Amino acid sequence: MSNSPSGLPFQIPEKLLWLGTRQAGRDWLNRLPDLFEAARSRFDLQSVGQPFAGGYVSLVMPAQRGGEDVVLKLQFVHREARHEADALRLWNGEGACRLLDHDPDLGALLLERCRPGHYLADAVNIDQLAVLADLLRKLLVPAQAPFTPLNEEAAGWIASIEQDWRDAGSPCEKRLVDAAVAAVGDLRSKETGSVLLHQDLHGHNVLSVGREAWLAIDPKPLAGDPAFALSPIVRSFEFGHTKEASLYRLDRLSEELGLDRERARLWTIAQTMAWAFDSGYSERHFQTCRWLLAGTLG
Repeated sequence: MSNSPSGLPFQIPEKLLWLGTRQAGRDWLNRLPDLFEAARSRFDLQSVGQPFAGGYVSLVMPAQRGGEDVVLKLQFVHREARHEADALRLWNGEGACRLLDHDPDLGALLLERCRPGHYLADAVNIDQLAVLADLLRKLLVPAQAPFTPLNEEAAGWIASIEQDWRDAGSPCEKRLVDAAVAAVGDLRSKETGSVLLHQDLHGHNVLSVGREAWLAIDPKPLAGDPAFALSPIVRSFEFGHTKEASLYRLDRLSEELGLDRERARLWTIAQTMAWAFDSGYSERHFQTCRWLLAGTLG
């Protein structure tokens, strides 16, 4: 526990402490009390509550401004989250939480408070895939700059994936790595439309809220092939981790949204493998890719 410059108590959540293993992360953690105080003043916040659980690269806290419930988010600004504010601004509250203010120098976002704020992953007696399909109809808007192109991001995946696999101790069969590389090569060879993509749209990044029923949060935005939008959902074990459940998500959402099933399948293999080695769910991701390589329930 330490104090911010104003003397308010300030404690860095345990889930952020892993950032101290790298120099940029240590620098950011050391600056957090000052960033917190500067953002509190910049956004004229009357009160700030205890951080929400779950953040690994951002400090996210409930707050009040002018009697309104809001959320303060202090980002460890990294490649995947660099244009989060731009994405929220473009969506303008349609399918995603609304951006109220932004200070890029502080890495600070002021967001609407999603109430009651239950996770879609935990919802019962509701068609979760229907919710996600409805959100994607709103989120897949035309977009290019300033967002990182999907093809550029994917080039980075295939440039590092084999070394990532070796560094992780070769935890899966090499054919899965080769399949991801081949998938990116096939996908990048054909031009598609370019839309704004939420590349981490899973059941704990969708919250219940009164005005829209459900809204997406925490985008790691890219711009590119609409079929990629299904990737985080197809591999999301929160909605059932079986071959049948994974392929059902792929089949149903590609049909309902008019997206290319084969491209969605290949993008899911590529991104799932690229993210698998820096994840606490590596074996589940490997299993999903094995199912997708089979491609059908037969």
